[in-house]
Amino acid sequence: MNNYSSISDSNLISLYKKEENKEIIGELYKRYTKFVFLVSMKYLKNEDDSQDSVMQIFENLFSDLLNHKINNFKSWLYMVTRNHCLMKLRKNQKNLKNQQDLKKDTENFMENDINSHLLNNDEKTDKEDIVHLAINQLNKEQKECVVLFYVEKKSYSEISELTNYPLKKVKSYIQNGKRNLKGILIKAGISTISIILLLNII
Repeated sequence: MNNYSSISDSNLISLYKKEENKEIIGELYKRYTKFVFLVSMKYLKNEDDSQDSVMQIFENLFSDLLNHKINNFKSWLYMVTRNHCLMKLRKNQKNLKNQQDLKKDTENFMENDINSHLLNNDEKTDKEDIVHLAINQLNKEQKECVVLFYVEKKSYSEISELTNYPLKKVKSYIQNGKRNLKGILIKAGISTISIILLLNII
C-alpha cells in the first residue's frame, strides 16, 4: 500500500500521469472532497445535488488529470467544480422551461378543444398502431426499457432487475429511446400534444 499522504498535489498528479494508480485519485478525494462539496453547495444550494457533483467530478479526474496541464490543482479543481455546477444549473433551467412550455401548450389545447374529443376510436387505434410500430424501430435495449417503463409502468429499479441492465443504463435507454421515439412519431405526422394526451408516452 503506497503512502501518498506526504506527497504534494503537483507531485501526485505527475505520478498519476506516469502510473495511473487509482489510489492517487483516492488521496486527492480525501484531501478535497469537502472542498468540492462546499463549492457545489455555493452554486447548487442542494445537498443531494452537491453530493452527486462531488462523485461525478472525482470520477472524471481519472481521465481529466491525464488530459490537462495543471499548475495549481486546488484552483483548477475550483474552476472545474464551478463550471460543472453552472452547466447543471443551465440544464435544470432548460428542463424547467421545457416543462413549463409543455404545460402551457397542453392547457391551451384543452381550452380550445374542451367541447370536442381529441380522437375518435378509429383514429385512436391508428395512432396506437403507429406508436407500437415506432417502438419497434428502437434498438433492443431502448425498446425493452421503453415498453417496460411506459407500457407496463415498471420503475427504474424493477426494470434493472428484470433486464439485468445497470440502473444508470436503464435511465439512459429510456431517455434516448423516448427522444428517438418522439422523432419517429413526428415524422409520422403525429403532433407531440396528441401523443401526450393519447398515451402519455412523451
